[in-house]
Amino acid sequence: MSRPLRFGYKVSAEQFSPSDLLDFTVAAEQFGFDTAAISDHFQPWRHTGGHAPFSLAWLGAAGQATSRIALGTSVLTPTFRYHPAIVAQAMGTLGSLFPGRIWLGVGTGESMNEAPLDIEWPDTKERFARLKEAVTVIQTLLRDDRVTYDGTYYRTRNATIYDRPSTPVPIYIAAAGASAARLAGRVADGLICTSGKGMELYAETLLPAVTEGARAAGRDPSELELTIEMKVSFDSDLERARDDTRHWAALALSPDEKTGVEDAVEMERLADALPIERAASRWIASSDPDEHVERIRPYIDLGFTHLIFHAPGPDQRRFLEQYSREVLPRLRALMPQTTEV
Repeated sequence: MSRPLRFGYKVSAEQFSPSDLLDFTVAAEQFGFDTAAISDHFQPWRHTGGHAPFSLAWLGAAGQATSRIALGTSVLTPTFRYHPAIVAQAMGTLGSLFPGRIWLGVGTGESMNEAPLDIEWPDTKERFARLKEAVTVIQTLLRDDRVTYDGTYYRTRNATIYDRPSTPVPIYIAAAGASAARLAGRVADGLICTSGKGMELYAETLLPAVTEGARAAGRDPSELELTIEMKVSFDSDLERARDDTRHWAALALSPDEKTGVEDAVEMERLADALPIERAASRWIASSDPDEHVERIRPYIDLGFTHLIFHAPGPDQRRFLEQYSREVLPRLRALMPQTTEV
């Protein structure tokens, strides 16, 4: 492996207030996590007790409150609510304030975050085309002065981002299929995906597509960051570990069940109707640290270099303390690596 193995903490913006998330991230740094990744939602998965803080503002506060941990989005949609040039401006500012500690994760988005603003939700083909253009705009503005870009969806005229870091902000593209994974390999600094969807997806579709895209562009695939959000529910109390997944039961809904659902109230209703067995199905829910290691190991063996752990429970500090003590040392022992960011 040419890249170090890094372990991150998922900052669940749909579940907790901005100030609570800040406290958790400070704790994650203290407990030895290497990175923290915040989601970017306008609407949460649940209406009752839900949250949806503005990720770009929050990243500025998190950078100031911490000193070592790397911070980024997992993921932000730079195509509807935000013009990609404004995303580039935000990344330029954050990268200048916290050099070498900021990354940008982007994806094609979800209708639940755009439809409430009366944005017409296009088909998959258009969403992907918009993402490709947006990444080009962001990368160009973070590199060049007086950028004029004439695309199908976005245009700039002599645009300049005046505050940008000397070290470029890495851009990672989220993928659930081969096309986005190839794009990540071709133009981005890495890939982001999520666990629990069957190992065939990663081994036979996503990672080969990243390699294909990189090689087609004359790039070395081993230099790309391969990031995966690991859905883990760990607690010394097994029943608690399983019950904690109820808050995120919406993740177990099938694409057909979620299609067209743009209201957090309705999403919550659908999720609450699921039995606990199905709610927990997307998670490694166990009280055994060795079981967590054995179920995480295949992802590392496939070549993932950045694992971001998403815990569903209400007591995040408890998770951070237990996981850093019981699981992370076992994972770090799997191979030599550094935690430098």
